[in-house]
Amino acid sequence: MARIAGRRGALYIDIPGTGAATPVPYLKKFTFNSTAESYDVTALGDETKVYVAGFPDAQGTYDGFYDSATPQLYTAASDGLARKTYLYPDRTQPGTYWYGTATFDFSLDVDSAGAVAISGSFKAATSFQKAG
Repeated sequence: MARIAGRRGALYIDIPGTGAATPVPYLKKFTFNSTAESYDVTALGDETKVYVAGFPDAQGTYDGFYDSATPQLYTAASDGLARKTYLYPDRTQPGTYWYGTATFDFSLDVDSAGAVAISGSFKAATSFQKAG
């Protein structure tokens, strides 16, 4: 796969009762971080520091513009339920994405000199996997 621009990225989440995850409209950016804890196990006689990996983590953020017709992210943040979550770096390549379930936070930013914006974060409720 070649390098790609982010303009075709998409974040999909589900709302219980709908049966399917749908794209969150009007996002301008999302991030996904997959890191693992590390523990220092350096012992006497080691030539360098030595680490072992602990549990992996998966979390991210999103930023975009408020859509009064789409309560997806507010609903996801306010009811505290884990959501099916899909992160596509390029939605025109549907076989390449990360997926799992996550809980969401939501913030609204109303500014008289700009568009009403949304932002927030999500954290894994199950492990995240990469497809493709």
